Amino acid sequence: MPPAAAETPAHSAPRYTRLSGLEPLVITPELLFVNVGERTNVTGSAKFKKLIKEDRFEEAVEVARQQVANGAQILDVNMDEGLIDSAKAMTRFLTLIASEPDIARIPVMVDSSKWEVIEAGLKCLQGKGVVNSISLKEGKEPFVEHARKVLRYGAAAVVMAFDEDGQADTAARKVEICTRAYRILVDEVGFPPEDIIFDPNIFAIATGLEEHDNYAVDFIEATRTIRATLPHCHVSGGVSNVSFSFRGNETVRQAIHSVFLYHAIRAGMDMGIVNAGAMPIYDELDPELRDHVEDVILNRRPDATERLLALAERYKGSKGKKQEEDLSWRGKDVRARLSHALVHGIDQYVVEDTEEARLLSPRPLDVIEGPLMDGMNVVGDLFGAGKMFLPQVVKSARVMKKAVAWLLPFIEAEKLRTGDTGKNNGKVVMATVKGDVHDIGKNIVGVVLACNNFEVIDLGVMVPAQKIIDTAVAENADIVGVSGLITPSLEEMGHVAREMQRQGLTIPLMIGGATTSRAHTALKIDPHYRSPTVWVKDASRAVGVAQSLVSTELRGPFVAANEADYAEIRQRHRNRGDAKRLVPLDKARGQRFDGGWDGYVPPAPVKPGITAFDDYPLADLVGIIDWTPFFQAWELAGRFPAILTDEVVGEAASELYRDARAMLDTIIAEKWLTAKAVFGLFPANSIGDDVELYLDGVVTVPFLRQQVDKPVERPDFCLADFIAPKDSGLQDWMGMFAVTAGIGIEPHLERFRADHDDYRGILLKALADRLAEALAEHLHRRVRTEYWGYAPDEALDNEALIAEAYRGIRPAPGYPACPDHSPKEQLFRVLDATGNAGMELTHGFAMLPTAAVSGYYFSHPGSKYFVVGRVGKDQAADYARRRGVALADVERWLASNLDYDPE
Repeated sequence: MPPAAAETPAHSAPRYTRLSGLEPLVITPELLFVNVGERTNVTGSAKFKKLIKEDRFEEAVEVARQQVANGAQILDVNMDEGLIDSAKAMTRFLTLIASEPDIARIPVMVDSSKWEVIEAGLKCLQGKGVVNSISLKEGKEPFVEHARKVLRYGAAAVVMAFDEDGQADTAARKVEICTRAYRILVDEVGFPPEDIIFDPNIFAIATGLEEHDNYAVDFIEATRTIRATLPHCHVSGGVSNVSFSFRGNETVRQAIHSVFLYHAIRAGMDMGIVNAGAMPIYDELDPELRDHVEDVILNRRPDATERLLALAERYKGSKGKKQEEDLSWRGKDVRARLSHALVHGIDQYVVEDTEEARLLSPRPLDVIEGPLMDGMNVVGDLFGAGKMFLPQVVKSARVMKKAVAWLLPFIEAEKLRTGDTGKNNGKVVMATVKGDVHDIGKNIVGVVLACNNFEVIDLGVMVPAQKIIDTAVAENADIVGVSGLITPSLEEMGHVAREMQRQGLTIPLMIGGATTSRAHTALKIDPHYRSPTVWVKDASRAVGVAQSLVSTELRGPFVAANEADYAEIRQRHRNRGDAKRLVPLDKARGQRFDGGWDGYVPPAPVKPGITAFDDYPLADLVGIIDWTPFFQAWELAGRFPAILTDEVVGEAASELYRDARAMLDTIIAEKWLTAKAVFGLFPANSIGDDVELYLDGVVTVPFLRQQVDKPVERPDFCLADFIAPKDSGLQDWMGMFAVTAGIGIEPHLERFRADHDDYRGILLKALADRLAEALAEHLHRRVRTEYWGYAPDEALDNEALIAEAYRGIRPAPGYPACPDHSPKEQLFRVLDATGNAGMELTHGFAMLPTAAVSGYYFSHPGSKYFVVGRVGKDQAADYARRRGVALADVERWLASNLDYDPE
């Protein structure tokens, strides 16, 4: 497909279309296709037309919201209906959606056949929109007049392939009209070519009339020529037109849309008016249906229409009627029904099926050890083979837990009568260590182990070492598993290992969590415990590790291989040599970053001091969520949104995303969570590696410096370098912030726990984390543009925000640029984060609620993120002095994170 920036001279910037709502939309070749949501169009949606005609505009706004949620990147709004005052309706509707940030963030396409309606719409737009449409149908003069008005309003324009002789139907006519319009617009009007969107007319195919058979081919071929010969323009169209002959048969219509777009996009169509929430994936279509549709689209055989009409009868149903759920599995025997429910995560019938199985079994335990475990074994096999993924497994676990919950009273009664406790693969005691409150990963591992017939005793979060040990001994556990997210947890895990050794335990120890690693386990935990200590990378490895540790046959070879691996890591660590040699602290400070202070004026904040938000609107955050880490939390690999169509995980990712968006809508509508935020902008200067904040008194914030042996032209960075030195005479500023989106989460988690619903509990925690990160992003943008105000004209889309393509940084304590977590205490005190944002710190410096972010703001245009990495004893001692703490404390946390070279 020719890129939109074709024929751009090498020395100039590419000419990309730039549209905007509250957020910019830059149409680059990498976007491939821009979805224009079609359901806010009275000519294309009976539901929307009914809402507008009945004056139910608030409900009509929800249609727009759904279009955005389903992936529309531009919103097409059309009010052309005989019994509607179109201009008035357009004005009212656009005004309403302008006050809804989650809708107004995307550009609007003002769609009408009446110029006065288009102009009424243009007056309401708060960004750069699109006019749909202008054409040569009334001749050149009105066309030029309308084009000049569009230009004055600052909009882009859809140009129809329509002239004085009518609409273009053949490929040659489409190209002819579009070429003529292009030359007038570019050469005479001065219209930016990148703001021209041609619509070469998509007409219905398979009508029974032979002259219509080539309509799709004509569009595709015209598109190919237009994109190749008219630089920088785009091609769009109303996709639903192509399937009009099959109205009433939604399955076939959507298949036609999918196949048509597949070929049109390859030819260069890069925009389209589509129902963004109802488009099947080309590769997932029924192959027979896809082939028949392709015959019609590409006009490959004379009987293509008749063959598709015959096949379409199979898919026929009432328009809008929900496809009936396939309940054929309900006719199978109860073992098969339970297995099906587990594999597919269906909990609707599990209690009645479990009771039926109980009545057919000699003991209630037989139901667990028989059909339920048979089903979970299938789940385990599919998961191990990469044919099921964590979200699906957690849904299966929900079914299992509900079945077990139903059986539990019967099992307890049986136990009292016979003493029979049944059998399992082993007993695992799990805990998030003392000082840490993060448990999403641990909970997922627990679910996966339970799915593989391990009995899991989850002690929760903030668990002291002695409680872990006491429980393991009392329960005669086969394995102990400890987890943590923040770096102080690494030290606590070492403490757990030392205590297990001191108290004479020989139970295998599993280590997991985001900050852990094989190297850290080998160097800092395993040496303290003589029994097996195994790092578990993620939930998919947990079952294999646990099964190896409890198996008399597998344990010996597994532990030997693990110890050999650790020995190699320790040897490599001893032999690091000069490759990572540290330089003395004085030399590193001599290579500090030069902020160019002689020619730089630090920006003063528009609103200095502390600003707090007691109830930050969650709806403002949805549009800037970074979804990629959400899928990573569920161990689904890939970047969003490409992950939704990934060949391997696409189906699981899409289902998880649908569930997440549905829960997100409920979270916002029912106020499940409250978001709070506080930030402060304070006068500041640097003195060496410290930053002084000038409040009522002086607050000193110490930072660490890289000590890497670099070429002289490459700085050894420290965050203090980004603040003007005190001796420069410049007044600089530094910010602090703390945000949370987790207030109010506990009652809902408790409800899910009571309902044995791990899936929704984990989903809620993961969404709260995403909202907290989005809040940090949203607030930082407002600080840059409003409160500090050094970038008032910043206009970045979500991808640019995720890529941090803005001026300034917001590093967080505990992360690579400032790896010490303990300064959070000072940050919380300065901001009064507890009083202003309802946030607290644990003794290990984990934040409560867990869905929280805190850090610093720097505005210098040269500020950047970096990794402090290893530091020497000279800096550790100096940092301890500046912090006013014992050197041993600093050495301990540096060493626990492998960031210390005491030589």
